Amino acid sequence: MSHVSSAHSDKTSPTNHFSASSLQTQDSTSNRQKLQQQIKILSALMAPFLLLLFPLCAAASDQHVTVHPGDNVTLRCEAADVSIRAVEWTRPDLEPQYILFYRHKHSDPTHQHPSFTGRVELVHRELKDGDVSLTLKNVTSRDSGRYECRVKSGGSRRTKRAIIKTDPITVIYLEVTDLKDGHSTPLHVGLAAVFGVVAVLLLL
Repeated sequence: MSHVSSAHSDKTSPTNHFSASSLQTQDSTSNRQKLQQQIKILSALMAPFLLLLFPLCAAASDQHVTVHPGDNVTLRCEAADVSIRAVEWTRPDLEPQYILFYRHKHSDPTHQHPSFTGRVELVHRELKDGDVSLTLKNVTSRDSGRYECRVKSGGSRRTKRAIIKTDPITVIYLEVTDLKDGHSTPLHVGLAAVFGVVAVLLLL
């Protein structure tokens, strides 16, 4: 009788083992499906944010400069074509937006924003090697903003202000901070950190 029971037990054991394995497989499949569904939901939620983030990350490739109040700062800009007829520095958030307009080897202050009067000049008035960098003196917190550099090359000497309608060759974000340690988090660093977190979440 003992022998029969043992034989019966041997026959049912593989079946029980198979059932346990099937349950484990089903649980694993269910967990995998739940994880995939969570990833899809997260991706859908993050998609609008990524669409907004990508243009900002592209903008982060522009120059970022941080200075203290009272400092003099040089905003770097170089033109590929050295046959320059006119140079234009602007801040789009101001009205008028012109910081400096230079042509025929002279500055034209006609439409210059009054807050920059006597505080701006080109590093090289002869525009040596296409260098059209701008020096801004005695900066204040009001000088923080986006600065755009444009040039007009070749053509007639009768260059007018309205002619320079091309995209800027350089964009600089100037930040004037009065922090004692002089440290601040540039825009592109903050965006890079946020983008890194988003990428990790999507990978997970």
